[in-house]
Amino acid sequence: MKILEKTLNSIEPLSDEAMKIAWNRIDNLTKPIGSLGRLEEIAAKIAGITGKVFPVIKNKNIIIMCSDNGVVEENVTNNSQKITQIVTNNFTKDITGVSALCKFTGSTMTVVDIGVNYDFSNSLIINRKISYGTKNIVKGPAMDREQAIKAIEIGIEIVDKLAKEGVDILGTGEMGVGNTTTSAAVLSVLCSLSPEISCGRGSGITDAQLKCKIEAIEKAIKVNNPNKNDVIDVLSKVGGYDIAGLCGCFLGASKNRIPIVIDGFIASSAALCAYKLNPLCKDYMFASHLSAEPAAIHMLKEINLKPLLNLNMRLGEGSGCPLAFNIIEAAIFTMENMGTFETAKLDKREYIDIRKDTN
Repeated sequence: MKILEKTLNSIEPLSDEAMKIAWNRIDNLTKPIGSLGRLEEIAAKIAGITGKVFPVIKNKNIIIMCSDNGVVEENVTNNSQKITQIVTNNFTKDITGVSALCKFTGSTMTVVDIGVNYDFSNSLIINRKISYGTKNIVKGPAMDREQAIKAIEIGIEIVDKLAKEGVDILGTGEMGVGNTTTSAAVLSVLCSLSPEISCGRGSGITDAQLKCKIEAIEKAIKVNNPNKNDVIDVLSKVGGYDIAGLCGCFLGASKNRIPIVIDGFIASSAALCAYKLNPLCKDYMFASHLSAEPAAIHMLKEINLKPLLNLNMRLGEGSGCPLAFNIIEAAIFTMENMGTFETAKLDKREYIDIRKDTN
């Protein structure tokens, strides 16, 4: 608990000074004010996070938290629990969707076993296993409170290590059969939403399975009675190790002043938990895309973040993060390399008037 408390108390607001300098440059580039839209907002926000107007982003890493979930007993998914083990191992073989996108964008991955129901003999998988998966939330808490705190602190520690190694930007991914159910349960509690709204089809379940999924969440909330005002209580009762671990990643990134990108539905539930623990975390987050899970928008609205992309993606794994990395890098590069009105020998007021007249 000391690591968590220290982290929560160490998160500071963005640098107003750096953002003012960034906006001054952005508004003096040879373009109408605001004409590059969200690229301008991204560049200014990155300046506020890093304290640098022209930060260098070279070392890009996606943390993938892998864990199993006992709720799979409730017929909430098409996949067997063995898929978690197989895909976790495949991350290290560079054959998954996120692996391909990481190659394309020059990003790396940190694969963490935080609770897979399997013992790996793979040095490329970091073993921080708390237990062999969580318990079935329909029958009782997924984990105890101490385990939830431990999972959050593992995420913080992973980020602390990457920060020391010079990572410039982070992404968040996960692997765990059944984790759209636990994420929907967390969302239902924290945002007081009906499971009928928070539930989606995940990996592509049938109508009958969707009904089972909704009922499972309803039962889990009734059985466990999680306190919506206590994030750790919610995570321990209806969450998962992967969600809690990623929650720690968001907290750790904020403490270390590193920009961190949210992937899809599961990562959004973790971001929501971090935001509830310390609202300042939001300022260090970027939402990569709008997940095809129907309730994903509710999480982002609660955090007050807008997705950079909407590609109907629902793979998870952190697959949206490399794409967001490219957009963020493009924003920084553009603001650094465009000419100012002074260097272009243009009158700022005249230029804006001319552009207005031609619209």
